[in-house]
Amino acid sequence: MNDKKLFLQGLTRPNDDQNDARRYDLLIGNGKILAFGPSGSFEAPADAVPEKTDGCLLLASLIDAHTHLREPGFEYKEDIRSGLAAAAHGGFGAVLAMANTRPVNDCAPVTRLMLDKATLHHPHGPFLHPVGALSIGLEGSELAPMGELAEAGVKAISNDGRPVRNNELFRRAMEYAATWGLIVIDHCEDPDLSNGVQMNEGPQSTRFGLKGQSTVGEALQVARDILLSEYLDLPVHLAHISCRQSVDLIRWAKSRGVKVTAETCPHYLLLDDSLLAAYDTRFKVSPPLRGKSDVQAMLEAVNDGTIDILVTDHAPHAAHEKEVPFDEAPNGFIGLETALPLTLDLVRQGLLRADRLEELWCRKPAEIFKLRHNSFKPGDPADFILVDPQSAWTVDTSSIHSKSLNSPWLGLELRGKVVGHWLGGYKIIG
Repeated sequence: MNDKKLFLQGLTRPNDDQNDARRYDLLIGNGKILAFGPSGSFEAPADAVPEKTDGCLLLASLIDAHTHLREPGFEYKEDIRSGLAAAAHGGFGAVLAMANTRPVNDCAPVTRLMLDKATLHHPHGPFLHPVGALSIGLEGSELAPMGELAEAGVKAISNDGRPVRNNELFRRAMEYAATWGLIVIDHCEDPDLSNGVQMNEGPQSTRFGLKGQSTVGEALQVARDILLSEYLDLPVHLAHISCRQSVDLIRWAKSRGVKVTAETCPHYLLLDDSLLAAYDTRFKVSPPLRGKSDVQAMLEAVNDGTIDILVTDHAPHAAHEKEVPFDEAPNGFIGLETALPLTLDLVRQGLLRADRLEELWCRKPAEIFKLRHNSFKPGDPADFILVDPQSAWTVDTSSIHSKSLNSPWLGLELRGKVVGHWLGGYKIIG
């Protein structure tokens, strides 16, 4: 039950000083944070139950603002039960699920179905926040009923995976979304420049004989969205940014006070297009993996705040869908259970500031999409995870809770494992 008081002692926290040996204590009760501070700074009440921590890393429960849970319609890849189980074990207490289901989430009944399934299988969380379709059927010709979707419970709207070519329609979407307090998430990709592409355009695509997508195809759409956002004075959120040109535009927009926010994924900070030399479909994703200079630009943008949040873009596919010739394989790979250890590895390598970790994975996503979050102040929801940062595990069928295994890290050993997960004081993992 979440009404009992728990006392957790000797916890570590993300800190840029690798020699920082400070420990922290945490007291929770009635589903909320009661006290938090350096070890010994407060006494636990006599009725508090101690919880074993073994010096674990304490983090606020993470938020993933970009997932594909596939239900309804593609349950053989993933369903809401398995997707949220993967989220729980990956440290995510809330996920936003995109609308490219079958039927598309462009009406209230589909939204309610998704929410009902989440409550049925995971009554104490992780919590599902559906993203509604921007256009009917994701066809880009007629706006979806945003008022109906908002009342049913969507947190944002997007045509993710089907970029909106019609600038007038996109403008109207931004205006109507604002009326209902919804954020527009845009998959920034020029549809004409991206037709039939297989990877990033550059020396590697020439070498491998695959049709490439220029970074201009992404940056053009980023520029369109920024200009509309400034003109309308309305917010827009840019999905899975992957290249230097895009971050240069976003940095410029933010210097002008434009209401633009942006995300990227761990794989755009760790992987580059040279990995496609073996034509391994596990590395095929949209936007495609970029060149090394773009990877460096993305790391800089994440550290300096140009990129606001990290997301997984969790995209499960069945084995038979990926085990085909490269040009026939679908884009995307899973990420809910590998995202945190990969991010921790960036911190270990000195490529990511430790103090950015919770900002990228919790505080800023909550701010952008108006979700609850834990900042460890008295009264905050007791949503937190305990992580053993040194625990090594292999990405395989025994460790992954997703239905699919389409991961570029399949078979590799990662370090960092969630050993406890609480939401509203309920222990859902550990």
